[in-house]
Amino acid sequence: MGSLDQFESVFNAAAKEMFTPQPVAIGRVLIVHDLPEPLQDDFLYLAKGFLSALEQDAKMEWELFGGTNRFSVKAVLDAVEKSRPDLIVTYRHLHCDAADLPYGLGAHVDVLTQAASTPVLILPDPDRKNLSNHSLKNTDCVMAVTDHLAGDHRLVSYASEFTEPGGTLYLAHVEDAAVFDRYIRAISKIPDLDTDTAQEQLKARLLKDPHDYVESCRAGLAVQARGIRVEGRVKLGCQLSDYRELVDENEIDLLVMYTKDEDQMAMHGVAYPLAVELRETPLLML
Repeated sequence: MGSLDQFESVFNAAAKEMFTPQPVAIGRVLIVHDLPEPLQDDFLYLAKGFLSALEQDAKMEWELFGGTNRFSVKAVLDAVEKSRPDLIVTYRHLHCDAADLPYGLGAHVDVLTQAASTPVLILPDPDRKNLSNHSLKNTDCVMAVTDHLAGDHRLVSYASEFTEPGGTLYLAHVEDAAVFDRYIRAISKIPDLDTDTAQEQLKARLLKDPHDYVESCRAGLAVQARGIRVEGRVKLGCQLSDYRELVDENEIDLLVMYTKDEDQMAMHGVAYPLAVELRETPLLML
């Protein structure tokens, strides 16, 4: 390696992405539901209790849209356009005949997460007969998940805003082991590169950046004086199974992740399989 290349590598390795808090203002919430009128107030009460962390600093406006009469996806999008909410709250299998099947989110929710620019909070499918048995208690354990944590200021800012004061925010980053192994196999076929050294140093480099970013987030969020503890979970593995395991291990109340992809209409990355499989975990989809 030439001296110039070596200097550039050292310089790039020393550069760290520092967390920069992003403004998160949630003053208006739109609840989209298919509940009978006697249960609508119960669901509103549950949603307000679950999101009590958001009302620490400001009074929020709540609006309900829906009912037992079936409404179209377009009607939902029109309601969002009219209300201009900062947050949409709904649940999977809205007006869906397949509510008992463990597949998909339902057409209404699928479109909302992709067509609306507003963040969507997806709650577990409620018991339409007895909402009081629902276990939406608080958000003192929140997890943000991504495969490119370093620099995800908006994701971290939203996740911290939804975390109750004194709660724990987990920042999870799982590098795809299958992709990593594929690159190492390619490197092993290049005579000029030492495979063992490349494998060791590449893995260390891939995990160091998100580790450093977690430390930056911990320092950045400490100045907000809300007493939130920041924990990092960074590893090389299988994204779907590892994220699911992290959610179970840490008893996560709310999972925060990106769903929109600039290059495609389908849901971003691992977000959709996680959303389908984690049926009992509330999801904030940005």
